[in-house]
Amino acid sequence: MTELPAAADTSPQPGAPQARRGAGRDRYFDVLRAVALVRVVAYHTFEWAWAGMVLPSMGIMFALAGTLMARSLERPALTVIRSRVRRLLPPFWFWGLFVVVAMLVHGWMPGWQIVYWIVPLGDPPGNAWGEQAWEILWYLRTYLWFVLLSPLLLRLFRLAPVAVLVLSLAPVVIVQFLWTPPENRFGTGLTDLATYLFCWMLGFAHRDGVLERLKPLPVVAFSLAALAYGGWYALTHQAETGTYDLDDIPYAQAFWSAGFVTLLMYAKVRLGVDLARLARFRRLDRLVRIFNARAVTLYLWHEIALVLAVPLIDTFWNVPAFEAYLPLESQWFMFGVGWVLIAVFVLLCGWVEDVAARTRPRLLP
Repeated sequence: MTELPAAADTSPQPGAPQARRGAGRDRYFDVLRAVALVRVVAYHTFEWAWAGMVLPSMGIMFALAGTLMARSLERPALTVIRSRVRRLLPPFWFWGLFVVVAMLVHGWMPGWQIVYWIVPLGDPPGNAWGEQAWEILWYLRTYLWFVLLSPLLLRLFRLAPVAVLVLSLAPVVIVQFLWTPPENRFGTGLTDLATYLFCWMLGFAHRDGVLERLKPLPVVAFSLAALAYGGWYALTHQAETGTYDLDDIPYAQAFWSAGFVTLLMYAKVRLGVDLARLARFRRLDRLVRIFNARAVTLYLWHEIALVLAVPLIDTFWNVPAFEAYLPLESQWFMFGVGWVLIAVFVLLCGWVEDVAARTRPRLLP
């Protein structure tokens, strides 16, 4: 995604470290990304507080994007950053045009902060009417900052890989206990960067073969300790937020994601998990490929699809057969209708990702 939520740049790169053997698509990563996207849509449909503990989707996507970014940085840094930004912004602009116009029609009047709708280095502004659509943009903003910082982060990581990886949890400890960020775009962005820095650096560790060289015992011990600490913190501090939802507790999110994603990445290199057999199931393999190639589109438009599913289902009540035989009150039914609308948006809008990637526009990749 681009890599957002990371459509993979999977072409072989010259001079790649030996730790990344093989060519072509990595189906293990493709499946992780696809499942993470499904979990995101499910969370925004059902609002399950426990969903982040079952699968920390954002941590997974940042780790996968970090892996791809480290591989891309075998080329000149400015070229890579320009490519990443180019692949991200056109789908964002196309989506944003509809959202911004809709908010203007509903009484919104932006100030100078509208520049963040051009380059989302900060959270783009909006009104309450469009909040469900634009609230997801924190991911794009955080991803963009990680892309811009990656040349420096990768150089720092390679000075002392294991030490830097472990210490990448230090910023979230600092913002939690030692320094409270300001309650503005800068503070919010800094908190998100601190929360997911470890996952991004973990992507570097996978790409550079660092994980492959580590012994199982310390890796598993660290992962379980991080999971235990993150889970304990979420459960014991839910009174502060009214929930144990990791999305509302960044500090717990950081440690839970660190432990969970480390196990996922380490299982790949240590156990040789590649899911190559997925190719035997052509339809499923095709679906996974579409999810990855249209990840930006899917992520941006899924909330609008869920919003539109509500009035669409309301019209079904006017059809006696639908009222009698369809579970119109079920959130699962809305989940299904949402996916139908997401598929429509992928068909109608996904071609923008092709234009951004400078390839021939297609309905489906």
